[in-house]
Amino acid sequence: MIIYNEQAKTYTLHSKNTTYQMKVWDYGVLLHTYYGPRLRDGDLSCLLRRKDRGFSPNPNEAGGSRTFSLDTFPQEYSTCGVGDYRLPSIELELPSGSRTADLRYVGGEVRRGKYGLEGLPAFHGSAEEWETLSIVLRDAAARVEVELLYGVLEEYDLITRAVRVKNVGGEPVRLCRCASLCLDFIRSDLDLITFNGAHVMERCPSRAPLRPGIQSVDSVRGASSHQHNPFVILCDRDAGEEHGLCYGAMLLYSGNFQAAAEADQFENARLVMGLNPYQFAWTLEPGGAFTAPEAAMVCSPWGFGPMSRQFHRAIRKSLIRDPWADRRKPVLINHWEATEARFTADRLAEIAQEAAALDLELFVMDDGWFGARDDDNAGLGDWFVNEEKLPGGLGALVERVKALGMSFGIWIEPEMVNEDSELYRAHPDWILNVPGRRPSRGRNQLVLDFSRQDVREHIYTQIKTVLSSADISYVKWDMNRSLTEVWSPALPANRQGEVYHRYVLGVYEFAERLHRDFPHILIEGCCGGGGRFDGGMLYYTPQIWCSDNTDAIDRLRIQYGTSFCYPVSTMGAHVSAVPNGTTGRLTPMETRGVVAMHGTFGYEMDLSRCTPEEKEVVRRQVARFKAHYDLIQDGDYYRLSDPFRDGPYTAWEHVSRDKREALVSLVTGPFRGAPPFLSLRVRGLDPALRYRVNGGEIYGGDALMAAGYPLPMFSGDYQSMQLHLTAVDA
Repeated sequence: MIIYNEQAKTYTLHSKNTTYQMKVWDYGVLLHTYYGPRLRDGDLSCLLRRKDRGFSPNPNEAGGSRTFSLDTFPQEYSTCGVGDYRLPSIELELPSGSRTADLRYVGGEVRRGKYGLEGLPAFHGSAEEWETLSIVLRDAAARVEVELLYGVLEEYDLITRAVRVKNVGGEPVRLCRCASLCLDFIRSDLDLITFNGAHVMERCPSRAPLRPGIQSVDSVRGASSHQHNPFVILCDRDAGEEHGLCYGAMLLYSGNFQAAAEADQFENARLVMGLNPYQFAWTLEPGGAFTAPEAAMVCSPWGFGPMSRQFHRAIRKSLIRDPWADRRKPVLINHWEATEARFTADRLAEIAQEAAALDLELFVMDDGWFGARDDDNAGLGDWFVNEEKLPGGLGALVERVKALGMSFGIWIEPEMVNEDSELYRAHPDWILNVPGRRPSRGRNQLVLDFSRQDVREHIYTQIKTVLSSADISYVKWDMNRSLTEVWSPALPANRQGEVYHRYVLGVYEFAERLHRDFPHILIEGCCGGGGRFDGGMLYYTPQIWCSDNTDAIDRLRIQYGTSFCYPVSTMGAHVSAVPNGTTGRLTPMETRGVVAMHGTFGYEMDLSRCTPEEKEVVRRQVARFKAHYDLIQDGDYYRLSDPFRDGPYTAWEHVSRDKREALVSLVTGPFRGAPPFLSLRVRGLDPALRYRVNGGEIYGGDALMAAGYPLPMFSGDYQSMQLHLTAVDA
């Protein structure tokens, strides 16, 4: 619900459990007054107090008054160079060379439904679910208008934000910074939580108190990155899973981003999130406009768990466009760890036959099927079937797989090219590279200039031909290096600051064409695993390979950190062989399956090497996942322990929305002598109901949550168990 109070000049955004408010203040300055637990209607500007602060300047309109300064009030969208010295949201370079922005309120409009963004991912939904607020600010001297867009998904406490900047003057203006979200707090006693890591160890939470100055995470790699995720939390110092006020903010963007929090001189805080200003400059011709990516916020008065569950529900309901939304997704087998890029059609058919016998349903052909591709040194860019490996073309292999009762999937990496390829020999100028420099290589490959329409069109035409040649139901879209030498001959020298962003827009356009032309195909995103795991890609690819690290124990941490924002249904997770290829760790097959069920579920191994006993475990795992599919994929998710604290176990839980069913999963750590007796307290049940555990004993929901379930005495490292709880009618 969005309410405009004309007398008080306040805009109040109510969700189910929260309230957000801004106010048009003196001189047309738009100030932020409140964001927190839901309140009754009212003007919260009583929280804004005036005082003459030394070295905090006053707008010219204030005349002799020294008590009004942009430097001391909470701003709704912070400006630059006109008196607010904190983190700016926007920076303009005007024809005079000045780099200031001074925005004043012009007007606002409330309407039913959700705004859309041109060429960018965004939450979506019906007019009954969403409301939109549009507020226009203007810099009269620069002749630039800024439209602040807010969407409210009331049921899930989700508020989205986006920004459009328009040049309404007669001369070009350069946009050097344009954030999507600015959130001010009249307090700074907050913790900042970010999700960081590296390739094969993504999205590990890091928590620290705000300190005076600026703390930030960002990416300049051309993708949202393995190193830092475009999702952060600001929270009470004592906030935990089920208590404390917290604010989650995600950016729906898959390129260079920045999330920065500042604690200022007066113990206030500001969070600014959006495009990274690194090497960014966008020229706005007269009449031209620029749209910044969407950001989304959830405030939870009751800790991280409720915040995460609201994000999960909103992402599943109103962000993801999933061709399998109305049916169970197939359990897959990927042959990469069995063969890598060297294989024959007969070998792939053998792997598919082994998988079909174990009730797996989707065979995914990974890297190596195209061009002259036997390893990662050649062939990228040549998207035509290698008929020496696949006699009779792709269709022949697909029919062999379908005859086993399985569907077929395929791997692509459209943004990359090898120098040893027909494409590169014909078009060496199609890569990102700076004139006079030799390009850097990553994984012995170069990056195609996806900011260019002609490059995208060539690659898309090839891939469309392949996807149209056979019955393909799944595509894994990979990206295996970061961007370097970011320069494009398609733009003049004074517009090279647009290339990074135009590259991402090109990726989105390519993905949208796939979505439109092949609406039946399930696309799984990948960037060396989790290097582009963000809300932007989830709009186009409803699941993303969570990490190239398939070690079950490391995955406990990776999937735990990912869950703070992103739902289980989006996390690509597979069972792989041991010793694990990344860590060398030995983990029981049963445990590997329990961990992989915390995701989309599949296998990435040579099943022919499994013992009969291991194959029987696979059959049971597949049957269990199918039986609990709806509960795992759509249920409410609870983190029951923190794997970063090195406790005796890691546990998590899926609970049905009606609270009548739950699945609890647990994995132990290394075995230690003289272990204690342990109980596991679950969450999210109905305390008034009784629950049968694994078809046996019955416990009260209140007892399971308050006292816990008595755990057995485990023996050996990395053991696992699952508890299926079903409500028992009186």
